[in-house]
Amino acid sequence: MSTALGLGIDAGGTQTRWALAREAGGIAAEGAVCGMSALQLREGDVLRDALAELAADVLAHGRPTRVHAGVTGLGEEGDALRALIGTALGLAPEAVTVTSDIEIAYRDIFAPGEGYVVYAGTGSVGAFVDADGTVHRAGGRGVVLDDGGGGFWIAREAMRHVWRAEDESPGCWRGSPLALALFEQVGGSDWSHSRHFIYSRGRGEMGQLALAVARVADRDPVARAILEAAGRELARLAAAMARRYGPRPVALTGRAAQLHPMVAASMRAALPADTALELRNCLGHHAAARLALEAATRVPAR
Repeated sequence: MSTALGLGIDAGGTQTRWALAREAGGIAAEGAVCGMSALQLREGDVLRDALAELAADVLAHGRPTRVHAGVTGLGEEGDALRALIGTALGLAPEAVTVTSDIEIAYRDIFAPGEGYVVYAGTGSVGAFVDADGTVHRAGGRGVVLDDGGGGFWIAREAMRHVWRAEDESPGCWRGSPLALALFEQVGGSDWSHSRHFIYSRGRGEMGQLALAVARVADRDPVARAILEAAGRELARLAAAMARRYGPRPVALTGRAAQLHPMVAASMRAALPADTALELRNCLGHHAAARLALEAATRVPAR
């Protein structure tokens, strides 16, 4: 009996999920560690430390035969990431496949050519994997440039509103549920607290401020307007894909997409009435684990 184990990794800005798949046994183990990104290759030991944490958790259940990792922020760093992941797990780089996180998300939700996935996590991106397996994207260019509708974008819009309001009427934050929720999370109402949080924390931690926006959306009109705008930004990604490749069903997924029902409702309202839209929970790490197992055993992944 084969003892092959396929390790799937779904690395996002806020959280990295992993899963081990075993032949005829489905998902044998899974877990989560801190967020990581291909962009962290420029940050010394940050990525190595995160991978060491992941490897310790995984190896407690067994050494994988092959790894399939979907990593946010991926550009030309594939070879370097393969080497780092392989070293952490005691595998040769040839045993590691690295793709974008949106590709494994797509494979969990749709078969190639079937539909469009709009992923709203810390950032945002739309994706279509065609029948030939080629990945086509819209958006996903990073939180500094865009990533409209993602958690970072929501948090940035909220903080921008609060501090612009303070410019015009100092102290007005005391009457704003949104400002109160944000300041509680950043540790204080002085600009120094916001400045330190915004410019010293990672993009994943910044994105978590979107949770505060969602908490007060039912009693703060500004928070509500930001979440509605996020839905329209996500609809733009789906519309861009449909314009390029024709109408198809759309799946909305990611943690930011589930912050509040208003996000999906606004996206639905911004799309053509005949567009099939479904809010989906994504298990990209499971899909990646199945792909790793397929590569290890040559058994087609479902």
